[in-house]
Amino acid sequence: MKATELFDVRGLVTIVTGGASGIGYGYADVMAANGARVTLFDMDGAAARTAAAALAKAHGGVVRAETVDVTDRAALDRAFDATAAACGRIDVVFVNAGIGGGPGFLVSSDNSRNPDRPIEKLPMEQWERVFAVNVFGAFATIQAAVRHMKPNNAGRIIVTSSIDSFITEQYVGTPYVVSKGAVGQMVRQAARELARYGITVNAIAPGPTITNISGGRLKDPATRAPFEKLIPMHRLGTPEDLQGLALFLASPASAYITGVHVVADGGYVLGPAD
Repeated sequence: MKATELFDVRGLVTIVTGGASGIGYGYADVMAANGARVTLFDMDGAAARTAAAALAKAHGGVVRAETVDVTDRAALDRAFDATAAACGRIDVVFVNAGIGGGPGFLVSSDNSRNPDRPIEKLPMEQWERVFAVNVFGAFATIQAAVRHMKPNNAGRIIVTSSIDSFITEQYVGTPYVVSKGAVGQMVRQAARELARYGITVNAIAPGPTITNISGGRLKDPATRAPFEKLIPMHRLGTPEDLQGLALFLASPASAYITGVHVVADGGYVLGPAD
């Protein structure tokens, strides 16, 4: 097959949760640029509409926006139903909405113990919020996607996981790390169950990536520096670094792949190089 056929996503009805900025916007951008019919879900409705207008202007076609908090199951189901009604079906869902878990137990600037972040001081309210979005919100999104995909015996579900689904961290908050561990098992479990119905479930597992998550703290050069030292490529990732994987996992090129985490981390999990 030619590359244009292998990576053909033209006309695919695509939903991206957390699509108004960061990694989600990057997914939406590459899908819209290659002819997919994209709907952005985001709890910031104004930002979602602005982002949708920008994508439509850049790439042509219609890009929709829905105001959705993934922790609101009723609203999430309504948004899925509205997208299916407007577009006829749902082919691809990027389960991307997520939040950070605060700093880790070490201070990144000097590797000292963070007096505010030992495990016994982590507030339960933060755990509940992180799991509500990163785990239960992701699960609710998968449920809504499957409800529409099963009757068609086809679909692609692509979850934004993390390298933290299989490593531990010292500079990243424990609630986030544990939530991504749960997401990793969710992807594998769902993939095993849904293969029978022609639905693939895969994950993109970024390393440290510059986005707005956790208040955009990785946009600060001083905060980035310790991570850059640990990454063999000596730079953090960007949403653009993940666009190729998004296109691959949404396209016919990945038809026989399910239940995997594709890592994009500049070599971070390998350990420091120089």
